[in-house]
This record gives sequence, C-alpha cells and structure tokens, in this order.
Amino acid sequence: MTLRLYDTRAQQLRDFTPLDPENVTIYVCGPTVQSGPHIGHVRGALSFDILRRWLARTHGRVTLVRNVTDIDDKVLANATPEEPWWALAYRMEQEFTAAYAAVRILPPTYEPRATASVPQMQEIIARLIERGHAYAAEDGSGDVYFDVRSWPEYGALTRQSVDAMEDAADADPRAKRAPQDFALWKGAKPDEPADATWASPWGPGRPGWHIECSAMSRRYLGADFDIHGGGLDLRFPHHENELAQSTAAGDGFARYWVHNGLVTVDGQKMSKSLGNFTLAADVLAAHDPLVVRYALSAAHYRSSLDLTDASWAEAEAALGRIRGFLERAQRASARNEARRRAAPEEASAPENTEYIPLVPVEFARAMDDDLGVPQALAVLHDRVRRGNQALDDGDDAAAERALIEVRAMAEVLGVDPLAPEWGSGRGGAEASALDALVQTMIAQRAQARAEKDWPAADRIRDAIAAAGITLEDSPAGTHWSIDG
Repeated sequence: MTLRLYDTRAQQLRDFTPLDPENVTIYVCGPTVQSGPHIGHVRGALSFDILRRWLARTHGRVTLVRNVTDIDDKVLANATPEEPWWALAYRMEQEFTAAYAAVRILPPTYEPRATASVPQMQEIIARLIERGHAYAAEDGSGDVYFDVRSWPEYGALTRQSVDAMEDAADADPRAKRAPQDFALWKGAKPDEPADATWASPWGPGRPGWHIECSAMSRRYLGADFDIHGGGLDLRFPHHENELAQSTAAGDGFARYWVHNGLVTVDGQKMSKSLGNFTLAADVLAAHDPLVVRYALSAAHYRSSLDLTDASWAEAEAALGRIRGFLERAQRASARNEARRRAAPEEASAPENTEYIPLVPVEFARAMDDDLGVPQALAVLHDRVRRGNQALDDGDDAAAERALIEVRAMAEVLGVDPLAPEWGSGRGGAEASALDALVQTMIAQRAQARAEKDWPAADRIRDAIAAAGITLEDSPAGTHWSIDG
C-alpha cells in the first residue's frame, strides 16, 4: 500500500514518494506567539502529529520542523512597557508548548525561532533582488518588497491571478510598484523598540512574516523537502508568498502541500481576530487531555470541526469502550499465561503471534487513504467489539490477537489509554478517589457474600450498577469498569 495525500497545490490526491525513503522531511508553520493558543491551534498541530506518527511507522525516520514566529507586527502590538515583545513571545511560546504536551503531541525534531535565522532571511532577500524579483523602496524607508509581477508562477498554490488578489496589507504601500507586492524586509520605525531591529544592507529593520518560514525551512531541511503543512487559512497569502519567494530565489521548496481544516464556531473559523476562540487552557482544564486529543482527531484532518459538548461526551464514551476492553483483555491474558505456566498441557495456546500484523490491513488502508482517521477508528472499535465477544466466548487466542491489534492502532493515533504517557489509564486524584470508593463497596459485597447475606450483596451490586459501573467477577478477583 502507498500513502496518498491530498496536495493542495495539485488539488488532488497524490501518491506520496519522499525524496529520501529513509528520512521524510516536514515543515509545519507553527504559532505566531502574540497570545496564548486556542483549541484550533492544538487541532492543527495534532493533525500533523498523526501524519508524523504514521510516516514514522511506514518509513522510519521523520524530520519535522515546526517554527515559532517570535517577531511580528502582532507580537510588537501586544507588548507592553512592563513586558517587552521578546518576553511576551517567550511566555506565549511556553503556553503553546504546554498545550501541545498536554495532548501528547510529539515535540518537533527542530523548533527554530524566527529571530535566530535573520541572516538566512537576508541572504534570500539579497538573492531575490539580484534575480530581479525584489526591490528596495526608493523612499528611504528601508522596506524591501517582492515584485509579484516579476514571477509568472505567482498564484500557483491558490490558483489566483494577480489582478484578482487582495492588496498586500503587511507594509506601507507608498513605495510599492503594485498593491499586491508584499514585504520581505520592514524598515525600522520610530515608534518600534530598538531591540526589534537588525542591521541590513537596506537599512535597519526586521523581516516580513513570509520570508521567515522560507529561511527556516531551507536552513533546517534544505532547498527541497517533502511536505509543507499548516492550517487552511494560511494558504493565502502566507503560503502563496512562501512558495513564490523560495522558488523565485532558486529553491525547489515543498513537493507536497498539506493543509488541515479549521475549528469553527457557528460556521465561522475560530480565530483571535474574530474574537470567537476558545483557549486551549480552558478546554484542557475542563476535560481530560486524552478526551481532548480523541475529540480533535476523530474528524478527518481536512474537514472543519465544530466542537460542542457532545463532542467531548462522545470522545469520553469511545475511550471508555477502548479502556474497558484493554483492561479486561489484559486480565484475561494474565490469567491464561498463569494457566499455561501451571499446566501447559491443559491451557489453551495463543495464536502464533509471529505473523500477526502490527495493525490490521483495513486500518493501514484507511490511514494510507489521506489519513482516514475516522475510518481507522471504525476499524479500532470493530476490533474492540470482536475482542469483547471473544472474551465472552472464552476464546483466549482471539482475545489476545484483538488486544495486540487494538493497542497497536491506538498507539499510532496516540489514544492508548493504558500507554505510560497517559498515566495509569485512570490517572488523576478524582479517579483515585473513585477507585477507592468502588473498591470499598466491592470489599463490602464480598463480605456480605461470605456471610451469605445475599440481599445485602445484591443491594451493593445494584448501587454500583446504578452509578454506571460494571463489575466483573473472576477467580483472580473482582474488577470494575465504567460503562461506555
């Protein structure tokens, strides 16, 4: 099977063939750290986390670069005398890092800050000027612009003509040759802090937004790399401008363009500019991070995601079913292993696991079809149902096979509730308190049964069941799980 990804530039699915089969290279546009992350930022980073995990499983090594835009108009605008722009940027960067870590998004291979690559940005700008695709403003402002009409392929990513494009609003238009020309370098302004300025051949100033990603992707991945990712809202102007300036400078740049869908509120994209965002910190305070990860990844990565209270409830129930089966299957597996050791001639032997695939073929087929996570989750839950049925039927071999497959699939998606990164599977003080209460009731029920006080034992069991908790009696003891 071959992974097929929807290439935004080609506007179609394409077979994915990396430049180096042993090292897939990905550049993902990271946050502009003018304020804290909303849940849409987390959804975007999570989409590429799943892509990375799947590519690591199929290709081995993946080099993923996710930048931090720590110098930008918005960062400067949100700074205060008490908190300079660089301090604000660092504090917000830490908030993004915490949100990503909470839902177990793997850290990038490299996470460069824009301010650390200013010389590389200036090199690209100088090359563009030399090639006739950029010009310095003649008004002495120190601004440098990309000349969009000098590059016939401008508009290739979003398939727009220059005349149909909106004016570029990222710099003073007075010295532009055309309204669509965008800023590569912004001359220093009297009202901006002096420490937000770098020396350059065109005068003191700072980089434009778009040139930052072109320089950082080239520095860490080279002139040609496999996948450029980001949110759907970045296609224009940001990614269009990146593509134009990098290719006009002579680089091959990204071979595939992959964009994730947005989180919406009442049909509108969630964004800081619209003021309709939900902070990631608020969501993570209200919900288990594993539930948040599941809910954000359950829809296809290219689709819009409208989060509601039902989204969290459905994710929690789905995870409860997965957790319940895994815990039940692990107990059965341990009992069967004990029987095999005690009486190997009588215990049922498990299937030969040498040829068991790490993930079912149907799961791999779904993931290879443009990361079809909804279909992949359907396969996972089908194996959960089969595994529970096998346990009910006493088919230990089939149950152990389902256990292996479910954990393998959950690992790929990062939603294995028993994985060490999620703690015990029932982590947290509240869960520990619940476990203590249920264990006390189980002990009371056992005492009532030992004393043959059947009405009392039944009352305790009924009270536990009324709370949505299922008891499972076995020779090894009584175990409980929450109905899902």
